[in-house]
Amino acid sequence: MVINPAEQDLRTRASRFIKAEMKREGVTYDQLIEKLAKIGLKETKPSIANMLARGTFPATFFISVMRVLGRDNVNLKDI
Repeated sequence: MVINPAEQDLRTRASRFIKAEMKREGVTYDQLIEKLAKIGLKETKPSIANMLARGTFPATFFISVMRVLGRDNVNLKDI
């Protein structure tokens, strides 16, 4: 499957945004898994690592991660 450059750029930026927010909050993958489990999302370290490496994840994952990291607002210009 061929991915156009604009889509690949968005994937990369979204993944980097999540990783930056995790780092800003001092949250590890293991801690993120625990936080997500508390709101009903069952993820594993490999599943999260794969999603972030590929840059493909559902909007529900992105929103859930932002929620558990305490981000009530996300400015799309930051992504």
